[in-house]
Amino acid sequence: MPDRSAYNDSTLVIGLGRFGSAMAATLDRLGREVLAVERDPVLVRQWTGRIPLVEADATDMEALEQLGATEFGTAVVGVATSLEASVLITGNLVDLETPQIWAKAVSGAHGRILRRIGAHHVVYPEFDAGQRAAHLVSGRMLDYIEMEKAGFTIVKMRPPAELHGFTIGEARIRSRYGVTVFGLMSPGEPFEYATPATLVSPDDVLVVGGDATLLERFANRG
Repeated sequence: MPDRSAYNDSTLVIGLGRFGSAMAATLDRLGREVLAVERDPVLVRQWTGRIPLVEADATDMEALEQLGATEFGTAVVGVATSLEASVLITGNLVDLETPQIWAKAVSGAHGRILRRIGAHHVVYPEFDAGQRAAHLVSGRMLDYIEMEKAGFTIVKMRPPAELHGFTIGEARIRSRYGVTVFGLMSPGEPFEYATPATLVSPDDVLVVGGDATLLERFANRG
């Protein structure tokens, strides 16, 4: 197996659709070593000069080898609209023994195929965004992050009226509602980790964690 220890922080992003371009641009902005690969000349022209990129067809193993794909510790397959291309690219990366392969999927069946051929991580951007938005538009939550397969969710939310003017300890949030307040943000103030003495005001934003169902009930108490 090739020695990849010197390349753990470098990322190859294949496909410059909305997902891939956001991934590559963000990594580049964070100062990470990144190289984007796109075969559509229109997208290549659009991103030339903005991020490091090459025009190549990643379904072709020889093309991947020529652009130095074996030197990257992580590869992201942002191609998903073509199942065949997604599978071929992921399979090529597996054959190249890429240490970490992240692949975008558009369905559960697509994701299962990617995992079976060797993708280490499968993401579902459209599904995740839709699920998150559903929680936000249906209640008082300001943000929603579900930990995959962990049965644990973290949300940002306005405090229910019954908490206004009480401390975390006085409100007995954990024992009464089954959720945990990790901290809060007051207008114009930095984030504050919650303690039993933390006072809750109507304009605060709470960061709360726990079971998703209990969090929904807590957030919608009004």
